[in-house]
Amino acid sequence: MEVLRDLLNIIENYKVKKIFVGAFTTMVVTRHVGLSSSLRDFCAERENRGIKDAGSLIGRDVKEIAEYVFSDNLIEASLGMASINSALDFSSVEFTEINAYEVLKEKGKNKKVAIIGHFPFVDKLRKYAKELFVFEKRLRRGDIPDTQIPVLLPEADIVAISGTVLINHTFNDVMKYISTSSYKIMLGPSTPLSKIMFDYGIDLLAGVIVVDENELFKGLSQGSSFKDLKGKKFVTMYKRL
Repeated sequence: MEVLRDLLNIIENYKVKKIFVGAFTTMVVTRHVGLSSSLRDFCAERENRGIKDAGSLIGRDVKEIAEYVFSDNLIEASLGMASINSALDFSSVEFTEINAYEVLKEKGKNKKVAIIGHFPFVDKLRKYAKELFVFEKRLRRGDIPDTQIPVLLPEADIVAISGTVLINHTFNDVMKYISTSSYKIMLGPSTPLSKIMFDYGIDLLAGVIVVDENELFKGLSQGSSFKDLKGKKFVTMYKRL
């Protein structure tokens, strides 16, 4: 995807200091700590594929590892996304410390809200939204099959997209069904905090930065879910008009 190539092109070529592919979250350390969700293949023929050259990735150039983001092996693509996030330049970025749920609650009040991916806050959000569509491949109670995206997504006033659409290469497929008048948010640990995403139609980025690598690694290495990881901070980045 063009957006991934643009993200890869803007990062500088730091050396990879540390990698940890956790059960739920992947971490790469270069310029700083980068995260992404750890996605897996659920096709029986592909689900046991490991990461190419695993065991010899430390010390390589981050751009080399970031190229994994184009892989059809989802765990490799997750590693590639975390690599990109680890090397982004935040030096001139103005972050606002707020959780994506608070933004959605405020902007989605009495409006039609669509969320790509089942986030922990969706049940709380239902009482504020006029109507809430939660699209998922692996359905939970109240979710809508992602096959209904072409039908229902164009109706939404507010759309929240998981950053995992970059990992599984469905970003373009999702964006084409979103109304140009809707407010578009990308959220989650995979979200690249880069203004490049605004060029591709996103209005707000709700991601994560790591403030305590040791504390985060302690939980990550022991199987903590992303929600329970310590050492992270939720931040947002707004499109400036």
